[in-house]
Amino acid sequence: MKIAIMGAGAVGCYYGGMLARAGHDVTLIGRPQHVEAIMQNGLLLETQTFTEYVPLKASTAPDAVQSAQLVLCCIKSTDTESAAAAMAPFLEPDAIILSLQNGVDNAQRLQAVTQHPVHPAVVYVATGMAGPGHVKHNGRGELVIGPSPCADQLCAMFAAAAIPVEISGNVTGALWAKLIINCAFNAFSAITQLPYGRLMESEGVPESMRELVEECLAVAKADGVSLPGNSWESVLQIAQSMAKQFSSTAQDLALQKPSEIDQLNGYVVARGQALKVPTPVNRLMLTLVKLLESKYGESAVI
Repeated sequence: MKIAIMGAGAVGCYYGGMLARAGHDVTLIGRPQHVEAIMQNGLLLETQTFTEYVPLKASTAPDAVQSAQLVLCCIKSTDTESAAAAMAPFLEPDAIILSLQNGVDNAQRLQAVTQHPVHPAVVYVATGMAGPGHVKHNGRGELVIGPSPCADQLCAMFAAAAIPVEISGNVTGALWAKLIINCAFNAFSAITQLPYGRLMESEGVPESMRELVEECLAVAKADGVSLPGNSWESVLQIAQSMAKQFSSTAQDLALQKPSEIDQLNGYVVARGQALKVPTPVNRLMLTLVKLLESKYGESAVI
């Protein structure tokens, strides 16, 4: 299959690399420093079981989505509308588009701009960019997608690339479940620059995190969202399975880049305000991360 990855960051590079390794024709679309390194040497894919250079295509131009049968949108939630507008003129009419992004409403936002069906996917993977054209995979990698005419085909394709996929009839609930995990860890990790395991071992953090999760659950309930499983148990499991992982927000702040905090804790705060549900812990986390971001000002790397 011909595949384009819009957003060659850590998530995009990991899934693009795994799909290319399985024999698909993959083009990564990203920033010049990564594209140049990939074009010169291939993508350096470092996982827990292998490390190798994966040959694939790379481009900085959104028109590289042209003729792709599958487009994976792995862009930051802050760039959803601008990326959608940039690639919209070049999308094939029958292209399958998946949103592999943090937050709960990116598929709708992409679809509104592209006027093309977009399928949401929930992503559970621990990755980071270790250098230009070098992605390091720290654990997991499964996806959750909704039922659709192309779902079985996608499951088979991803499975052949060692990417587990679950089809769920409650993708909204699954997106919210992932949102709650992000809200629990991202801001704490960003503010302290500590990994998940250390956070949960620190005095007062589990209690504060539990209060934050309870706020998220109250907002989700008021919003009519049916959540699968036990959110707090999921948080505890993530702390164990991804003990050495730093949140994407922590990675952004370490690089003085804008984060997705407005689409994470900020989304919960906004929905809580609309639904008259108090969210003081989420608001505090949002405020502190925004304060840290403001230190970088115009020097932030876009």
